Amino acid sequence: MTTYDLIIRNGNIVSLESIVQGDIAIKDGKIKEVSIGKNLEANAAREINAEGQHILPGLVDTHVHFNEPGRTEWEGVQTGSRSLAAGGVTTYFDMPLNSTPPTINKENLELKRACSEEKSVVNYYFWGGLVPENIENIKELHESGVIGFKAFMSPSGIADFNHVDDITIFKGMNEIASIGSLLAVHAESTVICDQLAEAKQNQNKTSAKDFAESRPIISEIEAVRRIISYAETTGCKLHVVHASSRKVVEIINEAKQRGVDITVETCPHYLSLTLKDLEEKGGVAKCCPPLRDDQEVEQLWKAVENGEIDVIASDHSPAPAYMKDVVNGDFFKAWGGISGAQSTLNIMLTEGHFNRHLPLEKIVELTSTNPAKLFGLYPHKGVIAVDSDADLAIVNLNESFELKKEDLFYRHQHSPYVGREFKGKVTTTIVNGNVVFENGRITVGEEIVINS
Repeated sequence: MTTYDLIIRNGNIVSLESIVQGDIAIKDGKIKEVSIGKNLEANAAREINAEGQHILPGLVDTHVHFNEPGRTEWEGVQTGSRSLAAGGVTTYFDMPLNSTPPTINKENLELKRACSEEKSVVNYYFWGGLVPENIENIKELHESGVIGFKAFMSPSGIADFNHVDDITIFKGMNEIASIGSLLAVHAESTVICDQLAEAKQNQNKTSAKDFAESRPIISEIEAVRRIISYAETTGCKLHVVHASSRKVVEIINEAKQRGVDITVETCPHYLSLTLKDLEEKGGVAKCCPPLRDDQEVEQLWKAVENGEIDVIASDHSPAPAYMKDVVNGDFFKAWGGISGAQSTLNIMLTEGHFNRHLPLEKIVELTSTNPAKLFGLYPHKGVIAVDSDADLAIVNLNESFELKKEDLFYRHQHSPYVGREFKGKVTTTIVNGNVVFENGRITVGEEIVINS
């Protein structure tokens, strides 16, 4: 009789095509057998009974800011990766801009890689930056293993990660196209946002509504149209991050129909929070682009349901609480970033599956399979199949819970989702065949970490 490292028994296995009950056998970090409808006749060093629960491919979060090295007082690899594990995420892509130094050359990439090798409890990949001063570093970053490149079309908020002007981004896209890589863009118009923000602040209009109005949807649309024209000219593969409105998504899908190689991501906060949340919760709910109104949220869900969105990613962009404070009612001065890496699957299950009847198969597609395919990780990741990596999330759909700040593994335990009731709870997360999260605890080797 065959002996494995781990067997998960009696779970409901979720794929793109179906949900079937079965057993999964794991050895040396890989899935070795998937037995459907009958018990697997084998032994294992450990067995998990997943009866009544669902087994999903581990989430691939393509958009997090862990800020290490250099800004670990905001967040770090250790706390950030543990929060991902608690949310069923088994792979992340770390953005280049919040680290000091930023990931804009090979030397800086190796500093970031060393941090993750030492501290991460889940799989990791890295974005390289595209900034005005590093076009000559694009090829070496690609050869050193970055997953793609990230550029800001408007100021990033980070002094040592400059946004790109039109000439820089065009030249950068030519270079990225020549090496067969991909460019992800933060698409907001500098001209529109800066002029509207200046006018608001000159009139002492600094409320949540004023801030949101200073970064309107048309700003995203203008930037997206512009970058699409550059993609059509250069042939550069393009990925638009954190689209806040279906109106933006529609522009991207029109380009797809013309043959442009372009994909689009949205985030859980644009699917679950509104301007009202920003007004009520304050800076903890501030992000860029800003939260929109109820109607925009529902239209974005329609885009998800209709297959117009390619990827759901957290855009986890944490900061210390003092940076999120809204002082004297001035929303313009608070840091713009949502802490949400731990809650992506909870939101997709609660708001998507239970509230809007989104199939579990669709959630797997958006949060795991599509990201793996888009960035060349499939079929090793994003699927439950023989010879794929044993990266799995086990979820109890019958369990509800209220998210408390003490449940968060972030360095700073604040999030706009604290206090929300979620249905569907991650009970176990497995990375490369190792159980790294189980029943509210992070397990790292022989160490058990209980969040304080």
